[in-house]
Order: sequence, then structure tokens, then C-alpha cells
Amino acid sequence: MIKRATIQQFLLCITLLLQLSFVFAQRNLLEAKATKEQVAQVLLPTTKWVSYPAYSDRTAWDKLTGDRKAAIIQEGEKFLTYEWKVVKATDYLAYERNGTRVIMENPFNSNNTALMHLFLAELAEGKGKFIDQLINGVWHTCDMRSWVLSAHQPVQRTKRALPDEAEVIIDLTSGDIGSLLSWIHYFLAPSFDNIDPVIAARIRKEVKVRILDPYLQRSDYWWQALSGNPDQMVNNWNPWCNFNVLAAFLLMETDANRKVEAVHKSMRSVDRFIDYTKDDGACEEGPSYWGHAAGKMYDYLQLLSYATGGKVDIFAQPKIRAMGEYIARSYIGNGWVVNFADASAKGGGEAGLVYRYGKATNSTEMQRFAAYLHQKNKEEVVHARDAFRTFESLWSEKEVTLQSPALSTAASAWYPQTQFCYMRSKDAFFGAKGGYNAESHNHNDVGSFIYYLKNTPLLIDAGVGTYTKFTFGPQRYSIWTMQSEYHNLPVINGTPQKDGRDFRAKNVSFDASKRRLQLDISGAYPKLASVTEWLLDYELSETGILTIKEKYSLKGPQYPNQLNFLSAVPPMQVEPGKIRLTNNDASAIFSYDAAAFDYSVLPVELPDVRLSRVWGKTIYRIQLRAKSIQSDGSYSFVITPEK
Repeated sequence: MIKRATIQQFLLCITLLLQLSFVFAQRNLLEAKATKEQVAQVLLPTTKWVSYPAYSDRTAWDKLTGDRKAAIIQEGEKFLTYEWKVVKATDYLAYERNGTRVIMENPFNSNNTALMHLFLAELAEGKGKFIDQLINGVWHTCDMRSWVLSAHQPVQRTKRALPDEAEVIIDLTSGDIGSLLSWIHYFLAPSFDNIDPVIAARIRKEVKVRILDPYLQRSDYWWQALSGNPDQMVNNWNPWCNFNVLAAFLLMETDANRKVEAVHKSMRSVDRFIDYTKDDGACEEGPSYWGHAAGKMYDYLQLLSYATGGKVDIFAQPKIRAMGEYIARSYIGNGWVVNFADASAKGGGEAGLVYRYGKATNSTEMQRFAAYLHQKNKEEVVHARDAFRTFESLWSEKEVTLQSPALSTAASAWYPQTQFCYMRSKDAFFGAKGGYNAESHNHNDVGSFIYYLKNTPLLIDAGVGTYTKFTFGPQRYSIWTMQSEYHNLPVINGTPQKDGRDFRAKNVSFDASKRRLQLDISGAYPKLASVTEWLLDYELSETGILTIKEKYSLKGPQYPNQLNFLSAVPPMQVEPGKIRLTNNDASAIFSYDAAAFDYSVLPVELPDVRLSRVWGKTIYRIQLRAKSIQSDGSYSFVITPEK
């Protein structure tokens, strides 16, 4: 007779094997679609895959720009007398001297905005009025030593902010500029040649030296993720940079072998991003990064599909669709989104991008969400530095309006690998996360939650302030927005959560029928906390009541536990144990055991405009400090909507 334990072990092995086979089946989607030799066979000449009108086809451009034509031209006319700004050496040095990025970025971005609007205006009008100023912008851009941001220069071997002549870096903005100049060259090189052939030749030279050659020569840019390190973080930089590189090669590379080599290399690199993303499709960087992460992956995949006549296309893969639908399910309402990590709580996504992604993956949910976004806020179609997305937005704009606007009506969304949980109930929205404290754009926030009522924030995640040198440096977790005590989390035995891959949630489970999320966050705290168990139990009733239960076990506690809750509005104590949170017509009572806690409120001033434009000048930190120190115990809190 086979022992029961043996059978259980056998079944466990079978389960693990099935899980592993599923995971491996999802890997290397692009590489599995086409070898380098197959790419060579299907890659089309530029004239065969670019579907946008020729510069001389005025009828087609009138149709493409439609009602936008006059506005595009008027916007371009604002830059006809623009004075191109110099980015000084000291602007770069400001980043390492005092941590500021904007001193370098402001003039640089201003120039790039002018270049883009002049380019689009000339395509829309087609009379040559903008050509001379475009040449000025192109020449000025080519004269810059580097197109890389000062904040990104320290990946150089020198570790300094000034560009080093000995090394070429490809980052987000250098890729953007390389891609934009490639499109300018594609459409306007003949017009430039009529004036002086050296202009277009200069574009070809600079794109080759700054983008094409270094991409082929190097495989050690961190964002390429080609080192073979399985633990390497792969974030939005990967699809964003690879998309730009792909565009530059497709439009500018004249050597067929080099072009094929680069296209296939980019496929291997983007596969690393797709593989890194959990199978549930969630964007661990948050919704406001979705457009740069999954959204840029979509742009890359669409461009690759165009260039191969649809032969290299993975939009039918369930994971690709799941990565898209995340953006629709993370939308709370009235412009508010779930904003864990460095994401902002305001946003929702670009309607055109969401629509095109939804169309490519046959997602009705995304297409209808895109129609909602478009109806709510008619967005600009000119995307700074991104010609491809601008062209795509122009042709898809009318299609978006033909969809029926709708938001996701699902009672819950559960991402089991990323450990994001969203629940809706009547007028209430609840979001929480498990995960670990080394995710991309991580905050020490394992177990934190948000609570909205009537699409209005009550208990929140603050997000992140203006990026500086310290945001992504060794001092990151000295910034208050990154610390667990400024999230809806406990300080256990006087100790907050710790950053690092090993600090994570465990025993995470979600029961959709019971509207209940449970997880143990003890693993997110360092040994100093002496915590062996801290169980969080979140349950959202059908009427929108949120019940939070916390059960803990400590070894030799020395300090009282402190429970923190971050409020978008000033809390008002109705009576001991009852706090009213009111934001416009949304109001709820937060109940706690007054006999167990001392209650206090600390205003958190927001001088940083990136935070204040979302929340106003002040948010509020509710502190419930335990009156006793115990090794084991439990707490309970209830948030009840008021009529």
C-alpha cells in the first residue's frame, strides 16, 4: 500500500511540474516566433511598411490630421521665432552638485518640444514654412555632445554627470531623439537636400554614432537585460529604449545584415521584459508608468509587426493581453488610479494608446475604456519626442469615438503573482498589495492599502515627489514617501519595513466570493522588529464597509506598536474610537479601539508640486500608538461609509 504522504508528495511534484511548464511556455515569446534567419526573410523595405502619407500627398495628410490640422499648424507657428536653448556644462553638473535634474532637463525638453511641433506642423501644412526653423532645430540638436539626461549620465564608467567623449550611452531621451530625427529624415530629407545635402547627412551620421553603432557593439547597457542575470530588474527602460532603437534601425540603417542583427537583438532584449513581468500582467511600477512599460512594449510590438508584414506578431498571446488590460482595471474613477510605487494617483492612460493596444489584442474591455477616457478628456495627439505614437494617435482617433464608453464593472481584480488586489463594492473601492521591497520603483509598502469612496480618496498612497539625484540613489529610503511609516502600515516594535528582495509578503491569498485578502507581512521587516507573524486580513462588504484585522506575534517586544494611516483629508475625531473622514460628498467613519490606542494626527506638508498638484498642500498621517507592549495580540479597524 502506498502511504498517504507519498501520494501527497507525488501530487505536489506533478503540480509543480505543471506550474513550471506553464511558466516556461510563456518565456521567449519573440525569439520563439522568429529566428534571425526568419527575420531576414520577412523584414520589409521601409517603403513597404510605412503606411503614413508621403510628405507631398496633401490630400492624405489633410485626411489624417482632420479636425486637428489647424491646431497642429497654429502650435507649430508658436515656434517659428523660437530661440534654441543652450544646455550648459553647469546644467549637467547641477545634478551631482545639488541633486537637481530640472536645470538640465528644462532647456533640453523645451528644444525637443519645439522640434516636434515644427515637424508636425510642416507635415500638416506642407508648404515649407517651417523648414528653415526645423533645420535650425536639427542642427542645434546634432551639435549637442549628448542627448542623454544629466540624471542618466552616471551610468558611464566615469560615474559623472558630464558626458564623457570616450563612451556613448543610450538612454530614454537619446533614444527618443534618435527616433524623432529618423522620422524627420524619412519625411524631409529631400527638402533638406534641396537646401544643402549636408543637413540630412548630418542626421544620418549622428544617429549612426549615437544609436545604431553602440547598440550593435554593446550588450551591457543595463536596460538591455542581456547579461543572463535571472535576478535582474527589468523595467520600462527596456521596451522604451528598444522601441526607439528599432525605429532608428528600420528607418536609417542601409546595411541589411546590420538591420537584421539589430532587430533580432532587440527581440531578445524585449523578451527579457516580457519574461520579467509576472504572468498575471500587472505593472509593478504602477498605472502612470504603464504607458512607458506595457504601452511602450505595445509600440515596439506594433512597429515590429508593421516592419515584418505581420509575420512577427505576438498580440494573440494571453500574457500580452493581460499586460494591457491591467490599465483598465487599475482605474478607480473620476481620474483617480491605483498608485502603488512611484506612480501618481491621477491619470488613467492615453485613450489612443489604450484603444490601439486593445484592438491589437482583441480586448473589448480596453477599447471601451479608451472610449471613456477620450470622452472624458479629449487629449492632445502630439506626443513630445514620439513621432510614431503621434502618427498612430492621429489615425486611430476617429475609431476611438465609435466605441461605447465603459469602465470595468468587475467586483474584483486579483493579480496572484504580483499580489495586487482591487475590490469594488457599491460606492467603495479598495486596493492593496503584497509583493516585495525590491520591485521597480519600490516603496517599502508590502501590505499597504488604499480606500476610496464615491471615486474620491480617503485613505491613500501619497506617491512620489519630483525626481532628484536622491530618488534613485543610496539615499532613496531616506525620502519620506518611500518609507513604510508613511503608508497604511504598522511600525512593529519600533521598526519600519526594510528595502530589499528578501523583504516580502508570504502566505498571500484572496477569496473573491468573500471579498477577502489575507497576507503575512512579517517578512517585510528586519530582524530588529522581532516579529514572527503579522497577519493582515482585509474584507470589503457588499455595502462598502472595510474591516481590517491584524494579528501578530513578537519575540521580546521592547516598544509599543504603531499603526499608521495616511489620509487625503483632515481627520475629525467624533468621539474616542471614531474618526470621520470627509472629502466633498464622500464620508466614512474610521473605528478603532480607543482603550487600546493613543490617537494623534500629524499634518504632512507638501511643498513639492508633483505631490501638491494631486493632493493639495497637506495630507494627514493618523497614528494609533498601542498603550501596551505585548508579545501576541490582535487589532481590528472598521471603515464604514456614511449616507
